[in-house]
Amino acid sequence: MRRFSQVDVFTTRPLGGNPVAVVHDAEGLTDDQMQQFAHWTNLSETTFLLAPTSARADYRLRIFTPAAEL
Repeated sequence: MRRFSQVDVFTTRPLGGNPVAVVHDAEGLTDDQMQQFAHWTNLSETTFLLAPTSARADYRLRIFTPAAEL
């Protein structure tokens, strides 16, 4: 089980933007598991927060649609 939030982006009004799922600790998930989760949410985008691969970054982000990774 992974903690995730559904956030409203591209708006300043609640419920006025695009809903996006954010999986907060996606370390250890396989590509297939991320794709399955994105398909399950059925949102236009599901994002996965991961540890950074660069010392200059705070995090790494992968983005999936219900059908494929962006």
